[in-house]
Amino acid sequence: MSTTTIKEVYKLPPLPYALNALEPYISEEIMNLHYNKHHNAYVTNLNAALEQYAKAEENNDLPALVALQSAIKFNGGGHINHSIFWTNLAPKEKGGGQAPEGALAKAIENQFGSLNKFIEVFSAKAVAIQGSGWAWLGYNKARNLLEIVTCDNQDPLSTKGLVPLLGIDVWEHAYYLQYKNVRAEYVKAIWNVINWQNVAERFLAVSAK
Repeated sequence: MSTTTIKEVYKLPPLPYALNALEPYISEEIMNLHYNKHHNAYVTNLNAALEQYAKAEENNDLPALVALQSAIKFNGGGHINHSIFWTNLAPKEKGGGQAPEGALAKAIENQFGSLNKFIEVFSAKAVAIQGSGWAWLGYNKARNLLEIVTCDNQDPLSTKGLVPLLGIDVWEHAYYLQYKNVRAEYVKAIWNVINWQNVAERFLAVSAK
């Protein structure tokens, strides 16, 4: 009987700053838990699910293939979302919180009236998510428009047919140790370390195509 072994394809991406670099807005304790424990677990569980999937595929085990879809979606989505999230943030001294410029700034102003209005609308949707999930600024290629949407659990934005530009994690593990149950305070604080340069680069990469 043959066995299938696949090498570990997905790895925890390097964090682009120190664990304490986003303080006081996001504490070192939260970053350590969020990055080294939660994100790392998504990667580990994704690779395990993919290895099981490969074995089930070799054995033509359709029930197992179907059953593994949820684990792949959840852990794969968690890996995708967090890999974007870390780059969407930056320490103050590295530009965190500085307003966007160029094409992204114009697009936000055209669609939402101003950056402040955009932040108001985005924050309201993030705070209103029931349970765990993400708030996203996505790009709709078909309509050439920015869209603010929310996703449940770890569902990636690709499930809604949009390209992710900016995501804010509102799972409790992202803020509870510091902000307790006051999600609104966390969402308000995180704008101080949003890496708008990264968001603008993502926007240019997809809107120019």
